[in-house]
Amino acid sequence: MAVPPLAHREIPLFAGLAVVIALVFAWLGAAYGVRMLVEASCYAIIALGLTIQWGYAGLFNVGVMGFIALAAFVTVLVSFPVNAAFWNGDGPALLGWTALYLVIGVAITYGLSRSHRLGLPKSLRTALTLIAGAVTYLAVQGTLDPAASVIESEAGFIGGFGLPVWFGWLVGGVAAGGLGWVMGRITLGLRADYMAIATLGISEIVKAFLKNADWLTRGTLTVSPLPWPVPTPQELGFVFSRSAYLCVTAAMIVVIYVLLQRAWASPWGRMMRAIRDNELSAAAMGKDINRRRLEMFVIGNVIIGIGGAALITFTSIFDPSAFAPLNHTFLIWVMVILGGAGNNLGAIFGAFLVYVIWIMSEPVALFLFQQAEIWGDELFGWQAPGDLHTRALQMRVFIIGLTITLVLRYAPQGLIPEKVMKHD
Repeated sequence: MAVPPLAHREIPLFAGLAVVIALVFAWLGAAYGVRMLVEASCYAIIALGLTIQWGYAGLFNVGVMGFIALAAFVTVLVSFPVNAAFWNGDGPALLGWTALYLVIGVAITYGLSRSHRLGLPKSLRTALTLIAGAVTYLAVQGTLDPAASVIESEAGFIGGFGLPVWFGWLVGGVAAGGLGWVMGRITLGLRADYMAIATLGISEIVKAFLKNADWLTRGTLTVSPLPWPVPTPQELGFVFSRSAYLCVTAAMIVVIYVLLQRAWASPWGRMMRAIRDNELSAAAMGKDINRRRLEMFVIGNVIIGIGGAALITFTSIFDPSAFAPLNHTFLIWVMVILGGAGNNLGAIFGAFLVYVIWIMSEPVALFLFQQAEIWGDELFGWQAPGDLHTRALQMRVFIIGLTITLVLRYAPQGLIPEKVMKHD
């Protein structure tokens, strides 16, 4: 099957976006512009993961923030320098006992839940499973609390393993995919609205755990500076260092885009479209609907995790309290919807456009407010309030809301909607 050429609207859209980005470079300088592009490229990777779930499989995941937070933490754990104070103290041994209790308890609980082959009544099997789970929790918590206190007093937190950053991104993506597998097993049988609530709740649980586990993440004390996969600004200068980081994220976008395009054009992709468009017909053809959706959910979360890990690494600080649904869930949904769900190129375009609008709303609004203050004072003697900077920052949400409203009104399928795939 031949790849369809660019539609007539895509060339002017990308050309217009390039002009806007060039204006940002001219107004605020190269260092600011490159930083904006790096962050937008990380969001583009995350948007590609979400468009797999929503555009390909129709899965309503509003827990994106949780997958980003987990992947970012795992990246810190893998790539942050080794904390010798932790390894030379009593913490590793205490955590070892905690892990042993956890493994044994999970194994016993899982075995009891599958003990129907032994002929046990269902009510007895359920009661034994609940009791085993409760005992496991108490045993793990009873050993984890003393271990956490010892670690915090001896070393502050456990630190990392000092491995390459790119490896941390991959492991973070796998961790996000693993969490997606667990969540998918729980939520994929639910209706879309129930699935949204479940993913949101689990996302908040992940954030709360990372925020309060000081022994593991330093909590609100944060972990910084995070190692980069390229020379840092202190080593190479802001523009060149950020440009090198941009090259890395741009290469990741290209690789992920090509792989997704090939997968979507394959028989597997045609099967996923059939499941999305007509679930009953696909089930009648013998397709395992929940299994295929679980595949899409896991793959999407792996990509979301990799993009989120790259984004947090670029900020050079891991702060669990900084993860917010507005920045790390809602904004990404706007990118996918505005760009065009089910279109990989649309997701990339939407990510860059929305992030440019998001990041530039504040300086543009502040400039307009300051001009209004000057003209108002000269013409009417009007004195502006003293919190113009705060009001300009708040304009971000208004501008994004206005943008998505206009797009949904005049282009409900997105600026670059999904192409209808025709097969010979």
